[in-house]
Amino acid sequence: MATSSNAACQSCRFFDDHKTNGAQAAGDQGLCRFNPPVSQPDPQSQGLWPVVASKDWCGHFTADLAPAE
Repeated sequence: MATSSNAACQSCRFFDDHKTNGAQAAGDQGLCRFNPPVSQPDPQSQGLWPVVASKDWCGHFTADLAPAE
């Protein structure tokens, strides 16, 4: 299945660019805010949002849908 060149994480409403949330960016990475944070094995650890590259894509891509408030 081919994807459109604009169907990338950087164009998705759920992509949170590290540069805009105060975290240190590692290259072209950001956080995927579509699903909740992933829990960690240590019960005292906080959940982590999945880190994705700006050129990645998935089946949840949407440029138009507004995120929940």
